[in-house]
Amino acid sequence: MNRTVRFGETDSAGVVHFLQLFKWSHEAWEESLEKFGIVLQDIFPATQADTRKLDIALPVVHCEANYFKPLYVGDFISIELYPEKRNDSSFILRFEFTKNGEQIGLTQIKHVSINSVTREKCSLSKQINFWIEAST
Repeated sequence: MNRTVRFGETDSAGVVHFLQLFKWSHEAWEESLEKFGIVLQDIFPATQADTRKLDIALPVVHCEANYFKPLYVGDFISIELYPEKRNDSSFILRFEFTKNGEQIGLTQIKHVSINSVTREKCSLSKQINFWIEAST
């Protein structure tokens, strides 16, 4: 995924606010899911108007980021996603952020699959397993 840094994504010092890397990571993940034909409403909770109930939830249980260079308004960046299945119930999303070929940041987000009602761990959905396999 490629994008341009916008003014609203910067802080009072004029650099990208640290939280943006996580926001962009999630956007890149959503874009990748769509690229492989996965309907986002089948993975993420939808609006109250949508009466579908999801059997599986994918909460974040760990996230971290490393920042190597600042980003400013107008910078053009690339975001690469590297998913990794950890076991039957969890996976990690690794993201690399680059500007002009230079690494500027990394994020890592771990998700665990849980039953939406019992909140107990469960196996990853067929869609997520397909996506991890197809996108690696």
